Amino acid sequence: MHDRSHPLELLRQAASGRAAAGVRRALVPRDPGHDGLLDLASNDYLGLCGDERLNAAAAEAARVWGTGSTGSRLVTGTTALHARLEAALAEFTGAAGALVFSSGYLANLTVVTALAAVLGAPNDLLIVSDAGNHASLIDACRLCASSARARVTVTPHRDPDAVRKVLANRDEAAAIVVSDAVFSVDGALAPVAELHAAARSGGALLVLDEAHAFGVTGPGGRGAAAAAGIAAEPDLIRTVTLSKALAGQGGAVLGAPEVIATLVDTGRGFIFDTGLAPPCAGAALAALEVVAAEPGLGTRARAAAARLAAIAADLGLRVSAPDAAVLAVTLGESTRAVRAKETCAAYGVRVGCFRPPPVPRGQACLRLTGRASLTEDDFAAAARALAAVRDDEDQGGRR
Repeated sequence: MHDRSHPLELLRQAASGRAAAGVRRALVPRDPGHDGLLDLASNDYLGLCGDERLNAAAAEAARVWGTGSTGSRLVTGTTALHARLEAALAEFTGAAGALVFSSGYLANLTVVTALAAVLGAPNDLLIVSDAGNHASLIDACRLCASSARARVTVTPHRDPDAVRKVLANRDEAAAIVVSDAVFSVDGALAPVAELHAAARSGGALLVLDEAHAFGVTGPGGRGAAAAAGIAAEPDLIRTVTLSKALAGQGGAVLGAPEVIATLVDTGRGFIFDTGLAPPCAGAALAALEVVAAEPGLGTRARAAAARLAAIAADLGLRVSAPDAAVLAVTLGESTRAVRAKETCAAYGVRVGCFRPPPVPRGQACLRLTGRASLTEDDFAAAARALAAVRDDEDQGGRR
């Protein structure tokens, strides 16, 4: 007979187990200015969060349109600001069309599940997913496996040859390849051109998540697909966020008219979600104008990440080689990563701390981000904090 412990007791026991494993998490409210800490944890890659141009645009949008969109995009949630933002995103990125969502997570979830529902009759769709993909793409694949009964194959990280082989040997009539453009933990760039060629040769669509590439990589920050020269290809679908380089909130899908129409007609995450708030749309429009007018911002963010990585490497820490603005300092066990994060905070630096499940067991890490606005004093502070992490490791952190 099963033990009928109360569900709340089971939840408490599970929380205790997570705490013992070093993967318990907590919300820590911050004050304006990150409590005086140097911010190397956020996704504000271009340093635009708090920029007065964005603040003024958000305030004006709130004055004109109010604080909320008042409904779903298909009812009252589409304003003239949304239409302007979609046109500006398409023009800036070289896409045929754009569709704005309330978050990048929802954009990923919706585009993959909507495509699967239309393209794949039951048991007739293959989805090929990179092993390092973001949780939003993973969750989309899981939904497709259960609702659309798609077959999902996970290929080794950044391996277009593996993708090509899986597509060549499939029995399914339709296929979709999904991948991050820049992977969110280690900052590695996907082999975008090779992935697109593999998808095309296998008769598949490529869905590319440009969340950590948009604004940072490519000509003038136009992203990894633009850098690879494939931005206008009709069998490429991109997703972007408005919450990282553009320092706001929301997401978007970029793609051919057929793709946009499919999402408007069938995408549950679009049809049933309240539209992006007008102040967010106004701020994103202003941020896009800044990025277009200052094309060197992305280059500066990448240079900052490369310098942070060099500092960590010179200290003997195990650090990834960033292709964009993200880098990871791998420490191993979750408890060591948590301790290292606390050490950095004690030295005035806020860093991210990634533990399972976002990273595999035994690969917990500090996640640092370069920003276009970092100063010489900031790099010196980062060096002191990382040196303290190194010293702590040397003095027993590996026990």
